[in-house]
Amino acid sequence: MLSLVSVSDAFMLGLLDGLSMSAVSLAGNIQFILSLFITGIAVGLGIMMAQYYGKGDKEALEKIIPISLRINIIFSLLFTLAAFRFPSLLMTIFTNEKELILIGSQYLKAVAPSYLLCGLSQIYLIAMKNTGYQKISSLFSSIAVVINIILDAIFIFGLGIAEPMGVVGAAYATVIARFVELVLCIIETSMPEVIHVRWSLLFKKAGELEKDFWHYTAPVLFASLIWGLAFSMYSVIIGHMGTDAVSAYSIVSIVKTVFTCACRGLGSGVGIYIGGLLGKSQFDQAKSDGKKMVILSLVFGLITCALMIATIPLLDKVLNITPISKYYLKWMLVICAINVAGQSVNITVLDGLFGAGGDTMFDAIGNIFAMWLFSVPLGFITGLFLKWPVIIVMLIVSLDEFVKMPAVFARYRKYIWLRNITRSSY
Repeated sequence: MLSLVSVSDAFMLGLLDGLSMSAVSLAGNIQFILSLFITGIAVGLGIMMAQYYGKGDKEALEKIIPISLRINIIFSLLFTLAAFRFPSLLMTIFTNEKELILIGSQYLKAVAPSYLLCGLSQIYLIAMKNTGYQKISSLFSSIAVVINIILDAIFIFGLGIAEPMGVVGAAYATVIARFVELVLCIIETSMPEVIHVRWSLLFKKAGELEKDFWHYTAPVLFASLIWGLAFSMYSVIIGHMGTDAVSAYSIVSIVKTVFTCACRGLGSGVGIYIGGLLGKSQFDQAKSDGKKMVILSLVFGLITCALMIATIPLLDKVLNITPISKYYLKWMLVICAINVAGQSVNITVLDGLFGAGGDTMFDAIGNIFAMWLFSVPLGFITGLFLKWPVIIVMLIVSLDEFVKMPAVFARYRKYIWLRNITRSSY
């Protein structure tokens, strides 16, 4: 649901014209990069909250949340200012097509306030997810999506009382949806029985808890940035292989983002559950259930792969893109579907099981080897220098998940992640 708020902008604009959709999809990389910071901080927060919640230590929970809130405010505010002041410069990172830069810049400038709103709301949502209020947090994200889609239709196409605003209208819809989401979160966490976000502790040090937070969060943030920046490099590679390739990859990125987020949701749920067991020092139960979660992730990945491939006929009918783009789209989706199946397993093990026990550095090491020493350099060489076919280049940059999988399972079987990281005093 977090992903769909921005994804719906690009999809709706795809019904308007291919250029607007491609421009907004490329501009969405800025939101994507910000989400890497937000996700890294949120995962670090979730690791500690899951174990302390399992332990039943509410005081520690309310001291940990302001640490992550402070960092998210800094990151999201920087991105908001950059998107508002230098939108054209940001767009040139992802494409050299002048028309895409112009359209994308208009979108970035209008959507900039949503970055700060998102940075704030995600801390509230993560806090609720890790303290027994998963349904409420999902409901709020769902409400934001519904509002965004309705306002997209009104603002983009001029339905009802509004004039057609195109990409700027899509941006305004996103800002309003994020604002409503944040307001709902603030209201909910003000209730007596819900974990509170204590703004009064925003600039106060939390002693040993803060040291622990950075000990487990810094590697997660590093891994998230390594993965995400490499993924953005894939967009840079494809973005310089022609307009048809960009149009197809823009759509594929939208579809992949949605299904990848489903996989990350599974990994997050596994982390919350296993983290709770580890916080209670129930190691045998965590080990047994961890094996079941790995099997579940494989089944989930195969189902996700099949669903992604099943979207091909539908997209072929509804999207207004060139025949060459449709050809690229079909094979790119097949390749990405297989990649996501592997990603489902890796995310569950790396983010879910390893993260639950504070074994957070291995993910970063795996991303360096699989992405920055394999997929990214080979993608640049074959795509921009050797000028290999688009589909072959796409296949090369999509092998990263399978390159690191053997090392992931070798690490899993060592059971380093079976540990309680909570403190009795702080």
